[in-house]
Amino acid sequence: MKGRLTLIPTPLSESGVLEPKALELLLSASSEENRESSIFVIEDLKPGRKRWLEFGLPRSCVEHFVCYNEHTADKVSKELLEKLKQGFNVYLMSDGGLPAFYDPGVELVDLCYKNQIQVTSTPFFNSVALALALSGFSHKKFWFEGFLPLDGNERQKSIKNLFLMKSTSIFMDTPYRLKRVLEELIEQSGGSKKQVFLAMDLNSNSEELKRGSPKEILSQLLSSESPLKREFVIVISE
Repeated sequence: MKGRLTLIPTPLSESGVLEPKALELLLSASSEENRESSIFVIEDLKPGRKRWLEFGLPRSCVEHFVCYNEHTADKVSKELLEKLKQGFNVYLMSDGGLPAFYDPGVELVDLCYKNQIQVTSTPFFNSVALALALSGFSHKKFWFEGFLPLDGNERQKSIKNLFLMKSTSIFMDTPYRLKRVLEELIEQSGGSKKQVFLAMDLNSNSEELKRGSPKEILSQLLSSESPLKREFVIVISE
């Protein structure tokens, strides 16, 4: 059984309070029962330890933190991947904000998808930023399309342009158009090798994340009889 990577957004302010579900999850993961199968990954050891203790989390974990940042990402991401394959659960935190959003954590998220390892996040207030972080796609530069146009010609043109862009793009549409959007992506991709990330029902118990070609994703949804009327965000990238 493989482990799972969980992104843990933390407050930007040093005096901020950790989101309740994130706190509950970390308390469970750091309990005596689960500690041996949990790996806590932080951006910088000193501030990370300080904030951990301020959140009211157990001191016994701070000596075992793994440091993951732009200086260590190449080596540590491979080590963490092996641990995830062995069944360890990894909890990724930054000094403040959303891990893997314009952050080296994106490399670890990408490796997880390439190795069929589940990725999720504790609640975050912005679905666009969260979808980009969870996608594992590079997004140092990205285009936010917003909602697709309703007009047929404009809609087709917008979708085609998303596949032609050199940068990562992100858009959304109403829940009942999920199947139609995937069919339109298939029609307008024009042989593009770009991949699609589909984030459904973010921050809910029914959350489901898929990455692949539009055809692969639609086929998976249809074969699993997964609901096709859901809140969703789509990211397109190389």
